[in-house]
Amino acid sequence: MRRAFEGFRVIDASQGVAGPHTAMLLALHGADVIKIEPPEGDWGRVLGRTLKDNTIHFAAFNRGKRSIGIDLATMEGRQIAGDLMASADVVIESFRPGVAARLGLGYATATRNNPNVVYMSVSGYGQNGPNRERPTVDGVIQAYSGMMVMNGSVDKPHRQNMVVIDTVTGLYGFQAVSAALMRKVRFGEGAFIDISLMQSAAAMQAAKLMEAVAEGPTPGPLYSPSGVYETSDGHILLSAMRARNFETLCDVLGCPELATDPHFGSIDLRNANRKAMNDVLQQKLRERTTDTWVKLMLARGVMASPINTYADWLADDHVKAVDGYQTVEFAGLGSLPVAAIPGCPGPHDIPANGMVPGLGEHSHAIVSSLGRTEGEIKSLYASNVLF
Repeated sequence: MRRAFEGFRVIDASQGVAGPHTAMLLALHGADVIKIEPPEGDWGRVLGRTLKDNTIHFAAFNRGKRSIGIDLATMEGRQIAGDLMASADVVIESFRPGVAARLGLGYATATRNNPNVVYMSVSGYGQNGPNRERPTVDGVIQAYSGMMVMNGSVDKPHRQNMVVIDTVTGLYGFQAVSAALMRKVRFGEGAFIDISLMQSAAAMQAAKLMEAVAEGPTPGPLYSPSGVYETSDGHILLSAMRARNFETLCDVLGCPELATDPHFGSIDLRNANRKAMNDVLQQKLRERTTDTWVKLMLARGVMASPINTYADWLADDHVKAVDGYQTVEFAGLGSLPVAAIPGCPGPHDIPANGMVPGLGEHSHAIVSSLGRTEGEIKSLYASNVLF
């Protein structure tokens, strides 16, 4: 099957997770993605434990790309970057607002030589506004956006222990660039896309923001019972939204009278009186093991799951049956599971989708494709413009 972005060139001058994630998704769909890295490399290469100039986070968000190492502090380096941008359909950068323009690599410069380019700037707070210069990382935006107080099951603000906002920003970036490329193909128009972690966090939490205005700063659950409960040997996640789900759950637990109690006769009433309801459910659930309850509930159509670890998920029969991940060998990191990305061909379908570039691994080939001679390329290496 042909990939949607075959024949498109993407210049990825971003670092970290958000911009590289967008660029990787374009690569997996067939684009030729050239990653521009500074002498010290993308800081994603030191995000976590480093092995042979690689980390798991870098491998997770940079598959399928080619890497060129350029020192953008030099005039020759900026000229090479400018030539690459002139050849591109898409440019992605994540410099601090204004830095790309000062380097001569901003949108205004890019469009002089390439008027139909799709140019995406990734930042913490956006290209405008009073916070545009603030340094930020994923956890800062989790705090800024309200996400850390949204989870009502904890007694204090809770940070998700993964780069969730960066990852989501990469997804929003991919959909924005994909739409812009469709517009470019249909109408011959380029685009400037200002995408920020702040706005992506807000978009992801759109319903919660609306609830906070309509219902107060700490809106209740969407429905009850729903959440994590203790069993005799661990925990279980239950979800019973509709009346018939609640009735079945109560029957399985051996407390059918709870379903006919007028205090719990609707979603609103179950939400309002959830503490009393949960006290009864919790008492019953502690009587048996998680595995026993899950089997009993699934047999009756009640939505339930054990609280899996990542190891549990990787070993799960269903995950294996649907090829939920593929095992890929990464240089310096060994064999690692790569989760299938919905709609993307995987490394077993297209081997290049599992390749992660070394720092500057493709510098020579990329610069040669721009028409530089062997003598010029040797000189660029000798003067540390390329590496």
